[in-house]
Amino acid sequence: MSATPCRVAIVGSTGYGGVELIRLILQHPLARITSVISSSTSGVPVSDGYPHLNEIIVDKLDAVDVGLIKEKADVVFTATPSGISAKLAPQLLDAGLKVIDLSGDFRLKSGELYEQWYKHTPAEAAYLEQAVYGLAEVYGDDVKGVPFISNPGCYPTATLLGLIPAVKAGWIDPATIIIDAKSGVSGAGRGLSLNVHYSEINENFMAYKVNKHQHIPEIEAVLARVTGRDIPVTFTTHLVPMTRGILSTMYATLQGKYNEDDFIRLYREFYQDRRFVRIRNKGKWPATKEVWGSNYCDIGFAVDERTGRVTILSAIDNLMKGAAGQAVQNLNLMMGWDEGTGLAFTPVYP
Repeated sequence: MSATPCRVAIVGSTGYGGVELIRLILQHPLARITSVISSSTSGVPVSDGYPHLNEIIVDKLDAVDVGLIKEKADVVFTATPSGISAKLAPQLLDAGLKVIDLSGDFRLKSGELYEQWYKHTPAEAAYLEQAVYGLAEVYGDDVKGVPFISNPGCYPTATLLGLIPAVKAGWIDPATIIIDAKSGVSGAGRGLSLNVHYSEINENFMAYKVNKHQHIPEIEAVLARVTGRDIPVTFTTHLVPMTRGILSTMYATLQGKYNEDDFIRLYREFYQDRRFVRIRNKGKWPATKEVWGSNYCDIGFAVDERTGRVTILSAIDNLMKGAAGQAVQNLNLMMGWDEGTGLAFTPVYP
């Protein structure tokens, strides 16, 4: 491991993903925050927006200035809303910086598909091709030493980690996959909107972006990469009145006779060298509270012999394994460090 900490800049430091990155990098033994950046509140102390950082981060927020970032940093996390990194990340890369993008602007290789689902102008094709998809437990070897990583989305992380071993083994029929996913309100970001207003979400439970969520093509692209053929999925997202967490419940028809013990063995073997995926024992299923504040993904199973289907349940903290935690895991892989460095958090409970 390098003895000199790499210098880290965080663009989008006033969002939930950005402030979670601050929390993680502050205690990372091999990385040091040298710039916290916001286009909307530059010149203002970080603690003005996040008082819990008072006397912890004393710096004022920098403006988005590629030249200044190059002077201060080696690696840049772009935790921006979609549509911004498509323009900013290429400038950072051209300046010789390493980039880990959390925005979603580089997860799809097709600019046309990106524009269709994200409703923004895509980045140039050369940069879309250059970005390496950083689903660490599946493509961890691909991101080692590369300068540009696209961090997966929160829903795709929970969903794909739950589906890929069974799909790859041929145990389930990919054409029958139905994904029922639920997220806490922090997944919507810190911006204000009617759906996340307290009076609207409290004591309420709602579906949103039905058949239109921008994570659908990301999930389908990775499943196609695993199987070598197009796999359309039914994917429905729900908003739950809690702050953190995603529970992705997936249903599929079995291709063969398999029971829960078989699934447990398959998944434990698939993820045997990946410390952040935990496979539950038979009859035990994950809950969002059990991964809260950690980089873990917990997975459990229920096989229904009557219907010939399996239910796969996958739980993550959307701000950790679904965003900042996985981004730091990718930083570790990018830099050649142990992938668990700075991420050895026990989940917060209760």
